Formats: sequence, C-alpha cells, structure tokens
Amino acid sequence: MKKSDIEKYKNALLVLQARLRGDVHLLTTKALATADGGSAGSPSHLADVGTDSWERDASLQFAQNDQEILAEITEALGRVADGSFGQCQDCVEAGKAPSKCGIAKTRLNAIPYARNCIDCKRRREEMS
Repeated sequence: MKKSDIEKYKNALLVLQARLRGDVHLLTTKALATADGGSAGSPSHLADVGTDSWERDASLQFAQNDQEILAEITEALGRVADGSFGQCQDCVEAGKAPSKCGIAKTRLNAIPYARNCIDCKRRREEMS
C-alpha cells in the first residue's frame, strides 16, 4: 500500500476516533444525568419510568459499542505505526505471502479499522 494511502486511512481513523469519543461522552453523560434524576426530572407515571430506563440502557449500550470500536481504532493506529496496516491478520498468521494478505481498499474505505479481509471475516462469522 502506498504511503499516501496509509496517511489517508490514518487521518480517517483519527477523525472517526475523535467523533466517537465525543459520542461516548455525550451518551454516558446524558444517561447518567437521567439516572441521577438530573435534567430529566422524576417521572410520575410508571410507563414514563420504564421509558426512561429503556432509553438510559439503550444509550449506555450505544456507548459500549462505540467504546469497542474505539479499541479497534486504537489497534488499527498501532498497525499504522508498526507498518502492518492493511494486511489481513488471519492471512498473515496462515503464512500467506505478503502480497496475498492485503485488505481491499473498498473494505478499508468502509471500515478503516478492519483487521481481516472479507474472505477471512466471512469464515470467522460462519464459525461463530
């Protein structure tokens, strides 16, 4: 992969990382403020209590999902630093030639933190 391509993906990862950090902060702050009886006030109807609880749980689940993606982004930035970015980890572990281990640019454009090529990702999904 060209150095300019790697730089493009690195920048995309950094932008995504910054956005997700903001999302996580906003989601957790809002959910915890509601749990503490902050700006949401205290609902008087049982259905409102249930709705508030569901919304809080959904916000925290979204925040958790974003945290997992942030961890993937951090690992992808590590691969950029060590020079292994864009190489399918499963293909490398299988001993394939480096020229056969690349992750397609179309996949990296969609998921810049991808660690596996489409074929290996499908295999993993079928196994689980």
